[in-house]
This record gives sequence, structure tokens and C-alpha cells, in this order.
Amino acid sequence: MEEELERRIIRLIATDRIEVPISSMSGKLKRNKPKLGQEIELPKSKYVGERVYARITKEDEMKARTMKEAVAEFVEKYPTHGKVLQGIVAEKRLQKETHLYFGVNEGCRLTEADYMGVLKDLGFGEATARGLYTELIEVSRNLSKKRGSPERRVLIGKCEEPEE
Repeated sequence: MEEELERRIIRLIATDRIEVPISSMSGKLKRNKPKLGQEIELPKSKYVGERVYARITKEDEMKARTMKEAVAEFVEKYPTHGKVLQGIVAEKRLQKETHLYFGVNEGCRLTEADYMGVLKDLGFGEATARGLYTELIEVSRNLSKKRGSPERRVLIGKCEEPEE
């Protein structure tokens, strides 16, 4: 039983350490795409090359207002009630959450096999997982140095009403 618990916590730690660099890279990619797109100037509004194509279209799409926009418009139309609404939105409320804190004991390390299991669960084959492992762990180590605390946590439960 204790050995199984240890394996599950190791799996969580390995998953977290792989998630951090992938998430970081994903964020960079998501921020770069619009910038790259804006840097492209097409002749007219269409381009067809030997290997790629691109076109620009202007589209009217119905988009829901954000809460911030809706509250701002409400405040404009109904200033007195709007102030009350802004106060309600700004109010903080106690919300009960359950977190699992986890980490690796001093002087201990996860093995390559621990990480490889997580990568294989993501659908990578042996060779690809092995190639990614080295790079991801290097990025993970660099990011963890910047983060500071070796202890991590994961939200495992949320209650709408706090317990009294």
C-alpha cells in the first residue's frame, strides 16, 4: 500500500515537472502567433506560394461582452445601482479549497523512468519520449531555479460554501 502511494506521488511530481516547461513554451507560442501574423503583409489580401498560402478576411462576429465591459456599461446607464454592482463584484468571498502539497525529499531525485512513464502516457513513443526527456528536464530545472520553493501544490477540491 505504501509503495503504491509513493508511486502515485512520484507520478504527480513527474507530471508537474513536465507540465511546467510545456506550459511555459505553450504560452510563448500563443503570444508569438498574433505578433507573427501582424508582421505579414500580403499583396492584396491573398498569397499562394510554392509551399504555403495565406489570406486576410474581415469578418463580423458576434462576441459576448466581458463582465468588465458589461459592468462598465451598467454603471454608465445606472450610476447609483452601478456603484452597488461594482461593490458586489469587488467583494471577496471566502471559498474553501483543498490543496495537495507535494515535493521530493532532500537528497532524493526522480528517475528517468519516472519521467518516461509520464511522456509515454502523453502518447509519445520510446524514441521521441527519450529525446524530449533531456530537453524538458533541462528547461524544468532552469524554471524551478527561478521559482524558488521546491514544494508544489495542486487543487484537488473546491466547495462553494465554506465549512463552519
